[in-house]
Amino acid sequence: MRVAFAGTPEFALPALAALAAHHEIVGVLTQPDRPSGRGRRLAASPVKNAALAGQLPLAQPATLRGEAARAQLATWRPDVLVVVAYGLIVPPEVLSLPPVGCINIHASLLPRWRGAAPIERAILAGDSSTGVTIMQLDAGLDTGPILLQRRVEISRSHTGGSLRRELAALGADALLEALKGVATGTLSARAQPQEGATYAARIDKAEARIDWTREAMAIERQVRAFDPEPVAETLLEGEQLRIFSARALDAYEQENDGKSADPGAIVALQDGSMVIQCGRGLLAVSQVQRPGRRPVSVRDLSHSLALKGRRLG
Repeated sequence: MRVAFAGTPEFALPALAALAAHHEIVGVLTQPDRPSGRGRRLAASPVKNAALAGQLPLAQPATLRGEAARAQLATWRPDVLVVVAYGLIVPPEVLSLPPVGCINIHASLLPRWRGAAPIERAILAGDSSTGVTIMQLDAGLDTGPILLQRRVEISRSHTGGSLRRELAALGADALLEALKGVATGTLSARAQPQEGATYAARIDKAEARIDWTREAMAIERQVRAFDPEPVAETLLEGEQLRIFSARALDAYEQENDGKSADPGAIVALQDGSMVIQCGRGLLAVSQVQRPGRRPVSVRDLSHSLALKGRRLG
């Protein structure tokens, strides 16, 4: 099958590699280079770098609404346009351009978590499972008919980053299966259910700030969901402290002389972690980062800074 591909971040790379191994990629669309890093220098997207390495035809339109972008896509004569975390709206005139239409990998079990941040929202909400949906794009926001879905259980060891990598690989395999089914006529799309739809809003940096009055398990999910970005954070002595690893304790005898502790108080050091009082329950934090420094274990931090008795937030 002649496939045009539209994608931008690292999440899209397994799908691009799978397509390159089994289909003819006639062209790649990715977003324009963006300023990145402290120097704000223009940086190419992961998909652009992969396309250049594979010597694939490449275009970086700022929008697909313009005639020039559609003309470029038309010259590639794709049978299908595969869209994976592209980040730009695909207008109706593009949706109808390929004979097979436009097929998308979405990192949730639609209709749950339509929108920009389905992986983080699933972890934050405490969902027991998530997955990938291979769907046909329509003019709505992740509302198109479903070709197939694959499920993954969410464990307490999953972070936003590790779950994203797992879903990216699963989505690549599911995409090949869906394309084969579409080509042979053995797979038909079905409309999404009307019930169960939720919206995964884009993550706001302000959501990374920890509220220690919340329950420990909710804060654990916040830490996991926001690793590797934007990274959960709090304040220690008025200074930002980023938290990379934390776990809610199931049971613990407080070592604070029997006195009740305020939320955010560091009540103990235990097994290389600092134990923090939450609004409900206790959280053991094991890896942190101070401004301008690399991430370190709490054990290492405790060698240079007395932690017990201090308060976070």
